[in-house]
Amino acid sequence: MVHIREAVIEDLPNLLMIYNHAVRTSAATFDLEEWTLEERREWFSHYGGPYPLIVAVVDGVVVGYSSLSPFRQKAAYAKTVEISVYIDPKFWGRGIGKILMEEILKRAKELQYHIVISGITAGNDASVKLHEKFGFSYIGTFHEVGWKFNKWQDVMFYEPILPESSS
Repeated sequence: MVHIREAVIEDLPNLLMIYNHAVRTSAATFDLEEWTLEERREWFSHYGGPYPLIVAVVDGVVVGYSSLSPFRQKAAYAKTVEISVYIDPKFWGRGIGKILMEEILKRAKELQYHIVISGITAGNDASVKLHEKFGFSYIGTFHEVGWKFNKWQDVMFYEPILPESSS
């Protein structure tokens, strides 16, 4: 059984482990060096309120997380956010990403965001399928924008336009 809840500071060791695995093994993130717990504590401080950070918990252990972050800092981007989803590799293929995506998009609608942007490194077919399942559409590719694992990486961008809000 998967339980979704707001992340709390005590989740940081698990969040750090999940993220650092992605840093070491995938181009899902363009970080090249693993983060420290203190760096992740600073990262954590930027979430809450209009920028939710949620976790998936199985048997009391955090096994994945999702967040909404500011897309850009200029005021005109206020109704646009960027989504992130990371899963402990031991739990890949169990539907955790789907559960997290459903909840974070629900929160995006409740917060009256208009656009949710997702940057997906080319070749991450599982992430593309997950996003398409939730109505994300391909909007373009930034070619060779990241150098990781001794090769240039392309980033494909996807978005859904959320239903109009009252604001």
